[in-house]
Amino acid sequence: MTLLVRGAEVVVTMDSARREIRGGSVLVSGREVQAVGTREEIDRLVERSPAKPTKTIDAKGCVVLPGLVNGHHHMFQSLTRVVGTGKGYGLFDWLKLLYAAWRHLDPESAHVSAKTALSELLLSGATTVADHLYLYPNGVRLEDTIRAARELGVRFHPTRGAMTLGEKDGSFVPDDLVERDEDVLADCLRLVEDMHDPGRHSMLRIGLAPCSPFNATGSLMRETAKMARAHRAVGLHTHLCETLDEERFCLERFGKRPIEFVAELGWVGPDVWYAHMVHPSAEEVAFMGRHRCGVCHCPSSNMLLASGMAPVRAMVDHGVRVGLGVDGTASNDGNHLLGEARQAMLLQRVGWPGFESRADRFSAREALELATRGGAALLGREDIGSLEPGKAADLVAFRVDGLEHAGAQGDIVAGLLTCTPGRAWLSVIDGKVVVESGSIVGVDIGRLVEQHNRASLAMLRKAGLA
Repeated sequence: MTLLVRGAEVVVTMDSARREIRGGSVLVSGREVQAVGTREEIDRLVERSPAKPTKTIDAKGCVVLPGLVNGHHHMFQSLTRVVGTGKGYGLFDWLKLLYAAWRHLDPESAHVSAKTALSELLLSGATTVADHLYLYPNGVRLEDTIRAARELGVRFHPTRGAMTLGEKDGSFVPDDLVERDEDVLADCLRLVEDMHDPGRHSMLRIGLAPCSPFNATGSLMRETAKMARAHRAVGLHTHLCETLDEERFCLERFGKRPIEFVAELGWVGPDVWYAHMVHPSAEEVAFMGRHRCGVCHCPSSNMLLASGMAPVRAMVDHGVRVGLGVDGTASNDGNHLLGEARQAMLLQRVGWPGFESRADRFSAREALELATRGGAALLGREDIGSLEPGKAADLVAFRVDGLEHAGAQGDIVAGLLTCTPGRAWLSVIDGKVVVESGSIVGVDIGRLVEQHNRASLAMLRKAGLA
């Protein structure tokens, strides 16, 4: 299939020159971007070609971007939105409340919650999604989420999470949600050998992801690092430095700060990305930059759970690979990735402890870069994150000709974030149109929401939360 997206107000390429092409077009051939240029340039290219586009989409009134990349999520948590955040709970109390519901997760609710979260992400501009599923009660498997991603056509990075420290070990994870290290490792190996695709333009890459230092053993973290590095393009992912409570836990239990603890277990390097990283020291930021570690910034979740403000400006300046994530839908209550880029921009302008507030601290374009090139680097992908020949044909378009952007023509690209974040009007993933005219192709959203709400209410009732 040859697809022509023609005559956008602006095409934001995110290429090495960060070109922004007014009146731009993108020509897609099969799974790859064939050409990017002005409408006139691409029209001439099409005229000279014996093969005409299979489909042409008029992008007038739109800004076209590379597909956005979501680097951290817990999609099953869409079943329990608001329950903890509405009470104003911090992370540890929030977890203790919600484990009572999550122990009732089953394969069908895992699937429908994943499909719901992915649908919401698609409509916010995400084309690549990393998810962190770290509990597996009642026969749940990672395949339950993979099936949802395949049904929607999302480029997917599911990570096999795990919790192996329970209440009997001094953690607050209920013992019935804890797995044994050896069982986790066996399932990790099965998934990597049977499902992981390390190739260019891969639609499915598996990551290994013990949940955090306070609920997974050091042995599991050490062995998963060895396993990941024995296979090509298998990333390592965990929560780290999310709260000061976590920092105190690591100091009391291990006599080390979180980064020092995981570094000794082999969890440092360009194949590792941490979720949150709210409380690193200046020395630790420099350390992560030297080792090219990745950090997925989740601003809305960090604010809702009062975890703190991550020093993203400093991390970017030190060469840390920083991307964006919406985090679990029950700690964010939303799955709007373009909105998350706006939050990242705003939060860095507020500043963080020890730094003054400055409106120029983080620009809209820098935040958009975190959501595109930054997310690609976070996941170790060189084939996504920008619009240029040979890259994967992942692109999104947002309309900027409506009420929300009226008067924003002075800098319509920045207006994607400084104005109210919009809904994706078009999404192309792997060369296929997945969202068209603001709707997901082939998905009955009303029916999906009904299924999801039934599963959610059943879970909450079993836990005595509804």
